Amino acid sequence: MAKVGIIGGSGLYEIDGIEKVKRVDILTPFGKPSDSYVTGTIDGAEVVFLSRHGRGHKVSPSEINYRANIFGMKKLGVEAIVSVSAVGSLKQELKPMDFVIPDQFLDRTNRARQATFFTDGIVGHVAFADPVSPEIADILFESAKKCSVKVHKGGTYVNMEGPQFSTKAESKLYRSWGMDIIGMTNMTEAKLAREAEISYGTLAAVTDYDCWHPEHDSVTVEMIIANLTKNIENAKKIIKIAVSKISRLKEFSAANALKFALITNPDAIPKELKTKLEIIIGKYIK
Repeated sequence: MAKVGIIGGSGLYEIDGIEKVKRVDILTPFGKPSDSYVTGTIDGAEVVFLSRHGRGHKVSPSEINYRANIFGMKKLGVEAIVSVSAVGSLKQELKPMDFVIPDQFLDRTNRARQATFFTDGIVGHVAFADPVSPEIADILFESAKKCSVKVHKGGTYVNMEGPQFSTKAESKLYRSWGMDIIGMTNMTEAKLAREAEISYGTLAAVTDYDCWHPEHDSVTVEMIIANLTKNIENAKKIIKIAVSKISRLKEFSAANALKFALITNPDAIPKELKTKLEIIIGKYIK
């Protein structure tokens, strides 16, 4: 059975029902992850949980060490990641308390984040036309339906920088582009997961209408947390069903993402860099 990673966002700092719990601290070549990893089992499936912002919500979206977080998941043997995230809605029909399983991302960060493992002497270009792994998205969607919650499959997640929320001008611009939901974290995770050959999917919990909506002309933390708290129990139920199904998958679409992506001559890659990235590139570069 495959090992499944769970990254919890705002409001989701722990997962109920994990048995054989252990906390694992990992220092990666890219520094410290957001928190300790929690390993264990859910209905027999091996899982690794990480709080994206750390316990107590101490790490801002722009300051998350995304490379360390994903590298740690890879080091622990994770083959698939379910990312749980709070998002704002950019469409009337995507209502607060709904869930969305997006299949696309649009990057609107200021590029301050480190979003690739391939720097300082190695170049890799992974295919990223379909950033969400369909096998993960399908299972999340079906699992949400079994929990009798309102869930929408497909759509584009705009990854803004933050930590500030959108201006009305930005919110209206994204709506004019046909975007669906907006958040601050998932595209960077998806990029790095693909480079690490980990299949990735997002379970997005809609907390608000962003600031474009005439009845929600301002977004507050209080509003978001209140809605997220109501929805968090549903998210946990969805995850419990989904993890069991994901763990039994025989194939993952990202499993060979690097096969034709690394273009640097192996002889030109510094030895220390090969060692640093061994768990990611080792099967391709000796």
